Amino acid sequence: MKSVRDIPQEWKDISDLFVALGDEHRQRILLSFESGEQLSIRQIVEASTLSRTAVTHHLKVLEQGGALKSQKVGKEVLFGIDKHHMQIALQNVLHYINEDI
Repeated sequence: MKSVRDIPQEWKDISDLFVALGDEHRQRILLSFESGEQLSIRQIVEASTLSRTAVTHHLKVLEQGGALKSQKVGKEVLFGIDKHHMQIALQNVLHYINEDI
């Protein structure tokens, strides 16, 4: 067994992403996006059974975890899937799984 004192840099964001993906409400929010689509909070609330407050909370967790990115357009904030961040995080996990330990 090797001693691990510090988490490798490439693993720093993985736990936040897994927390974000680990909730069924957040999974439903992610699955509501079409490819390349950006949605406002209002649009996400309309497609959800959750309150605006709950949706806002879940969007914050998804953004902190790197699953979503946001962009302010006028008075609205638009959210979109951050595929690049998720791909990098998952590739880092796969690299660890596939390397000879």
